[in-house]
Amino acid sequence: MANDDDINLRLRAAVHYTTGRMCLDIGRNQGKEFSPQAIAAIAETTFRQCDVFAKDLEAFARHAKRSTVTSDDVKLLARRSTALAKFIQKKNDLLIKEPKHLRKSTGKDNKDQDSNAAPDL
Repeated sequence: MANDDDINLRLRAAVHYTTGRMCLDIGRNQGKEFSPQAIAAIAETTFRQCDVFAKDLEAFARHAKRSTVTSDDVKLLARRSTALAKFIQKKNDLLIKEPKHLRKSTGKDNKDQDSNAAPDL
């Protein structure tokens, strides 16, 4: 089994790769190029921000005496960014309206879990 350092390195590499692909696509559409240093800086910033988000979400759930992060926690996290908060609310509303038989099943009985548990976005 991989240790935490290996997992961390693999996650960083995945974020860097995805950032590079996104920068390449955006660059093509805009007729611009991103330097390798710019891509690395964006990837590192993204990775660190995701780490902060994850810790905040855990803290919100823990404060509410839950072990599961819910969509309400995600909305609380996004409260400082109006555009992000609107996007998350819109996605959440769409997912709530989605018929249950179309939703992904975890294979477990979800009676214990909060009905606002965060779905895959």
